[in-house]
Amino acid sequence: VDCSEHGVLQVKVPWAEPRSQFTLLFERLALDLLKECDIQGATDILRISWDEAWHILERAVKRGLQRKGEGVVAHIGIDEKAAAKGHKYLTLVCDLKASTVEYIGDGRKQESLDAYYGGLSESQREGIEAVAMDMWEAYIESTLDHVPGAEDKIVFDRFHILSHMAEAVDTVRKQEHQLLKKQGDETLKGTKYLWLYGQENIPLRRKEEFERLKSLDLKVGRAWAIKENLRRLWDSPSREEATQ
Repeated sequence: VDCSEHGVLQVKVPWAEPRSQFTLLFERLALDLLKECDIQGATDILRISWDEAWHILERAVKRGLQRKGEGVVAHIGIDEKAAAKGHKYLTLVCDLKASTVEYIGDGRKQESLDAYYGGLSESQREGIEAVAMDMWEAYIESTLDHVPGAEDKIVFDRFHILSHMAEAVDTVRKQEHQLLKKQGDETLKGTKYLWLYGQENIPLRRKEEFERLKSLDLKVGRAWAIKENLRRLWDSPSREEATQ
């Protein structure tokens, strides 16, 4: 508004936030899209720039934190989100109990997460009881640097650990298959996916075949058994039972 007495003034309107060129309704639509796809995909659909999408995310997080107030988030989850094609990422920190986004950082470097921890008070950092993350070194180092007792608080998520374990089982299978082939033994031919299944998911039509394979003295059979034991770890009700 161009006031004759006070000059150009910005008027607060109920349908948009200060300094935002978008309505709250449009930002809500943008946030729904950003939940379902990467930032580049959302910007293509909405016909906005990457920076505009980024600021919509920032404002949403700020609104959420203002409503929530300052307090201790005891259980946090850290993950990355692809922001565009190639290698552009965002670092997300979530409150796992409240299912809210606490922080969005540019990139997935150690500094990306350092900024989150740096914004917490000493009591807030001390109040963190568990930090769930994948096995990304930058996140591990940042958490070790900022969270007291982090060695006992970092929790690697089940999906990534079991993905690494499945890769290890398949590596054992490949190596053993090559050794057996040199001896004219095709026992492991066509069995790749059998060893990647959990016990309860073995196809009925191949159960008999798999039971026969397990009865053989195969390295991949032992690797598979280790994988299955590891899967049961997350069902343990206590640390004591898990270590038995």
